[in-house]
Amino acid sequence: MLVDGKSTRTIWLAANRSTVKIIDQTRLPHEFIIVDLDTLDDAVKAISNMQVRGAPLIGVTAAYGMALAMGDNATDAGVDIACKVLYQARPTAVNLRWALDDLKAILDPLPERERKIAAYARAAEIADEDVEQCSSLGDHGKVIIKKMWNDKSRPERINILTHCNAGWLATVDWGTALSPIYKAHDAGIPIHVWVDETRPRNQGANLTCWELGQHGVPHTLIVDNVGGHLMQHGQVDLCIVGTDRTTAAGDVCNKTGTYLKALAAADNNVPFYVGLPGPTIDWTIKDGVRDVNIEERDPSEVTRLIGLTEDGYISTIAISPKASPAANFAFDVTPARLVTGLITERGVTDASEEGLAKLYPEFK
Repeated sequence: MLVDGKSTRTIWLAANRSTVKIIDQTRLPHEFIIVDLDTLDDAVKAISNMQVRGAPLIGVTAAYGMALAMGDNATDAGVDIACKVLYQARPTAVNLRWALDDLKAILDPLPERERKIAAYARAAEIADEDVEQCSSLGDHGKVIIKKMWNDKSRPERINILTHCNAGWLATVDWGTALSPIYKAHDAGIPIHVWVDETRPRNQGANLTCWELGQHGVPHTLIVDNVGGHLMQHGQVDLCIVGTDRTTAAGDVCNKTGTYLKALAAADNNVPFYVGLPGPTIDWTIKDGVRDVNIEERDPSEVTRLIGLTEDGYISTIAISPKASPAANFAFDVTPARLVTGLITERGVTDASEEGLAKLYPEFK
């Protein structure tokens, strides 16, 4: 996608073909900073500190983290250690586990001298596959938006509400929830996006607004609790969100607050779609509410805000009394019954075990 008019990915290799470069997403929207990852520890910190975030991008970063690890320690123990520490960095995002299992299966049979080259090659393949999947996902989602545009009685624009950031910053390129929006916008369909701020880390305000603005997509930032009001008054045509983990039965684990948007959408007959590539599906579980381990992050993300001051400095401020404790549940689970459809690289299906099995018969 575009940054200052130039096509850009979120992760790539430097000219030396060993250093991994990423956009530091903790500095957006006020600073565009490129960071080098040279070691396994660098990759772990980038994932855990959310310099990279979004399930697909986390998976790709983990794959490159394995490659970096093989440059230092390509023994069997080195493979196992790298898998362990990378998995612990962000356990909720299923793409992380998928990428690590993929790399381990490739590396284990190889002699140590071949592991580094093989790891880099496979990480690059996973990155390219993610771009292809997200682009295809966008093509399928564009069909939904186009049909809605053609059927709409008041043709000023299509209003889409999204939560958190599931754009190209959450992937290698294109995005999941935002890929259909970019495709529709590029096709000339008038799109307007309601962007949830997405507390506590404000990924909507910081990231979604930034990347939509870079691409010229009209959008409006709203506080998280306004979505229901907009739906009640007919100002939302559909919702599209992403997911960090979707169960084999279609339950969706995403940034906390997604469940509440799905409830509001159901109450107001607003279609609620989820965009996801195949690697985000966790085929090992069916009941998301019971079986997904919800990550609890540092309470300081709730009690503090980071922003740009009037005199141009990026600063952190406290917003609550020092003595008040805070809880920071990073995700929630939206039951499949509240999801209108799942938009994947293989097509659109209802959120059900049967629907997903038809698209991915190899996992039945």
